[in-house]
Amino acid sequence: MKQVALGRSGLMVSELCLGTMTWGTQNTEAEAFAQMDMATERGVTFWDTAEMYPTNPVSAETVGGTETIIGNWFAARGGRERVVLATKITGKGKTVRADQPISAATLRTAVEGSLRRLQTDYIDLYQLHWPNRGSYHFRQMWRYAPRFDDPAAIRDNMAEVLRAAGDLVAEGKIRALGLSNESVWGAAEWLRLAGMENLPRMASVQNEYSLLCRQFDTDWAELSVLEDMPLLAYSPLATGLLSGKYAGDVVPEGTRRERTPDLGGRVTAQVFPAVSAYLGLARDHGLDPCQMAIAFTRQRPFACIPIIGATTLAQLESNIGAADLTLSDEVLADIDALHRLYPAPY
Repeated sequence: MKQVALGRSGLMVSELCLGTMTWGTQNTEAEAFAQMDMATERGVTFWDTAEMYPTNPVSAETVGGTETIIGNWFAARGGRERVVLATKITGKGKTVRADQPISAATLRTAVEGSLRRLQTDYIDLYQLHWPNRGSYHFRQMWRYAPRFDDPAAIRDNMAEVLRAAGDLVAEGKIRALGLSNESVWGAAEWLRLAGMENLPRMASVQNEYSLLCRQFDTDWAELSVLEDMPLLAYSPLATGLLSGKYAGDVVPEGTRRERTPDLGGRVTAQVFPAVSAYLGLARDHGLDPCQMAIAFTRQRPFACIPIIGATTLAQLESNIGAADLTLSDEVLADIDALHRLYPAPY
């Protein structure tokens, strides 16, 4: 498995990242162990989790469960140094720390909690799961209306969080800092503030990106390239839509859609025609549709590391195989044509 630089962080990571958010709901601990074993054997040593995982659904009873499973794997298998581990602090919400925004205090509390559950002394990449001020992510772009009463307070909070992160870096508890579900303005402001005070620089951003969700392709792509901030692309298979398993608007037993019928707002009248078109494209070129979708993210004009999640070992093995696939110019041209027809199906 090829290793790539994670921006300017100094970290080298596998070109695919292992997603973990099903571990503890859709997957048992034993199934998660099997996935971690396979990933390690195949060289996928960059793993992503979060303090609020597992999902589908997120609940107060399961918060921290995925980190605990990963920590148990480290305890059983050893070799923490083999893995570049990313996790996240939850933003303001109802489940983890009710209505508490990310601050210096919550950052430290969250880091300490994750370290205990993960049974490790350090976190390689610590990400802010979503910004305090809200965002257009999670299908919120259709009603996004940015209004801020106190912009100075937003910047003061950002500086406070960066200073706290600097302390945690100095203590050896985190190695690098990253963003998630962030906007271009937000990323630029985090970078500006870090530069002003010589504080930790945001190394990467984890936003949704797939054939069906390409909000990153314009202003974000420019910032990513010019500031050397790689995209960690979550949901590169659009929560399984691009596999074709929901084609015809079906709900197969044991799938994510059985737990979340609208797939977090991704099931729309427009999405199934788009999925059908991409499935047809893959068929016409003799490609596995999942591997095609993952390979597409790896061939963008900006640095992009897809986060591959799976509920079965067969799915994981197939997704890892996408690392060996390079899409031809003909396939990429056909993808461009379909993107014009279905620019934002959800």
